[in-house]
Amino acid sequence: MITPHTTITELLALLDRWVALGWLRPLDRALAGFFAEQDDQAESVVLLASALASHQLGHGHVCLDLAATLAAPDFALSLPPEGEEGLADAWLPSVQLAGLTLAHWTRALAASALVAAGGETDRPLVLHGERLYLRRYWNYEQGVARALAARIGDDRAVPDGLSGWLARLFPEPLLLNGERQTDWQKLACALAASSGFTLITGGPGTGKTTTVVRLLALLQGTAEQPLRIRLAAPTGKAAARLTESIGAQVASLPVNDEVRARIPVEVSTLHRLLGSLPDSRHFRHHAGNPLPLDVLVVDEASMIDLEMMHSLLAALPAHARLLLLGDKDQLASVEAGALLGDLCRHAERGLYQPERLAWLEAVSGEQVAHSALVAGEPGRNALAQRILMLRYSRRFAGGSGIGRLAEAVNRQQPEEARRHLAGGDEVATVRLKGEQDGALNRLLSDGRGQALGYGHYLSTLRDERPAVGTAYGDGAWHDWAKGVLAAFDQFRLLCAVRRGPWGVEGLNERIAGLLHRRGLLEGKEGWYEGRPVLVTRNDYGLGLMNGDIGIALRLPEEDGRPVLRVAFPRNDGSGELRFVLPSRLSEVETVFAMTVHKSQGSEFAHTAMILPEALNPVLTKELLYTGITRARHWFTLLEPRRGVFEQAIARRVERRSGLLESLQG
Repeated sequence: MITPHTTITELLALLDRWVALGWLRPLDRALAGFFAEQDDQAESVVLLASALASHQLGHGHVCLDLAATLAAPDFALSLPPEGEEGLADAWLPSVQLAGLTLAHWTRALAASALVAAGGETDRPLVLHGERLYLRRYWNYEQGVARALAARIGDDRAVPDGLSGWLARLFPEPLLLNGERQTDWQKLACALAASSGFTLITGGPGTGKTTTVVRLLALLQGTAEQPLRIRLAAPTGKAAARLTESIGAQVASLPVNDEVRARIPVEVSTLHRLLGSLPDSRHFRHHAGNPLPLDVLVVDEASMIDLEMMHSLLAALPAHARLLLLGDKDQLASVEAGALLGDLCRHAERGLYQPERLAWLEAVSGEQVAHSALVAGEPGRNALAQRILMLRYSRRFAGGSGIGRLAEAVNRQQPEEARRHLAGGDEVATVRLKGEQDGALNRLLSDGRGQALGYGHYLSTLRDERPAVGTAYGDGAWHDWAKGVLAAFDQFRLLCAVRRGPWGVEGLNERIAGLLHRRGLLEGKEGWYEGRPVLVTRNDYGLGLMNGDIGIALRLPEEDGRPVLRVAFPRNDGSGELRFVLPSRLSEVETVFAMTVHKSQGSEFAHTAMILPEALNPVLTKELLYTGITRARHWFTLLEPRRGVFEQAIARRVERRSGLLESLQG
């Protein structure tokens, strides 16, 4: 047990034990050891805090919250990982930290030569209240807070004829069951037209893309000269989806061809937008070489981590408008930070100042009436005046079973969620206990109606293959490959964890074996036709992005000789494919099953989500909500043990940061 009298040798031995158990990264232990060498007077609890602050970064937290850690050590530190209950309980943080008090911990940190309490810039750790930061992430957080504060205060002149443009872009009132509803998309356009910074949040189908396309038409149509507009997303998959959606929306805009032609339809990744430098954390565009643009739209903002946002804001010219789009209720980025969740903490309540609300109603002709809205205090809540939440989902309208289930999970109503699962309307539950492979076999079949399985894409691969002797150049092979990829995207199995029998690693191997035994796959290891793969690292040379999915297919060469190539959709929205030899792909993994995190930015006709047998730190209502809302038509929950689903709903992601406090302070 760690106490104020624990020696450095004893502490480092404990950290070594945690590393051996897989609870701590070697990097975290190495940092504590390095600091011990730098300051031989450091107390052991200071070194402990440094290792835990590094550990928390690996779990998405910007800082170590000392009070939260001592109040519930195992939960705050997500230990043991991946549900390893019962393993070495004596080494759990709840046991080891029981002798440590918050008062002693903060005093020791404040007195340490390694820790800055405020203005010092030459110390590697920063203590702010009860939060401990590694210096670099403290700098990121403060930089983002300063940049956003400046943009939040950036009022723009209202375009001439704004009311007329809004009426033109939104000609019909929004009706639900014959009654007129508040058109939040129209209000979002009005809000953004008067601001240098706008954040639009909303769940699936609420019209975030429709809103921003109409907003861009408004901005271009009222600008004195053509605006330089760029569109971006955090991942290649998200960029490709937005490219496809934007193209369709622009074509139907009620504007002239000149305005339509000025609205871009190509979306790039943030890394490509900023100009990622090889083998570096730095970018070609930065404060000294800003991006050449007037308007930047970033989709899927929930996936942006703190470091990326810091780089993006630094590279954004002061005059440029910034529009962020995203679902505040989805999982946050894999890396440190939960920026969208922090900024949208009060989005549902509104907190609009009376004069702001009155102006929105006057210019839009809409009545802003909603039971969830709370009036803001005059002169306060400056951030809230730049945020609008879209509240009506066209995708999950009309009593959608998936929509009702997602809402119950999001509102943390486990009994209500279970009732929707049992109702059978677009959703289903499969119990796995005692019949694991049997249940998976049924799920992997062609399915029935909208509940497709992996057998569907394999049937397409087998039954629609061009006839023997068909030349590669006539397009039939290309169309067949597109059909196989499209069929594969109809179904996906999502996992909460990577390890264990119900994690990605175990299930990918098991599913390949099951499909092979049924004669649907020619192999189950190495490269074989039909193998789906996920790119795990950007490869600009091949034009592949982290998150891209391809399928190995046997295609003829010009001489008719069949060769295995991996077909990937081009992530430029063109609908075309690129074919890559397997030997050129080093950073890929089989993807019959993928984590919920990796599925963000995607949607599938049928989504199945499998839970582990025991509650673990990653299981939260945000993870369930994100998995459920990947489904367009059918959702299946697979659970080895009843009760884990309800337990997960009761928990929510708590990313530790001080961004909102810094922004408001």
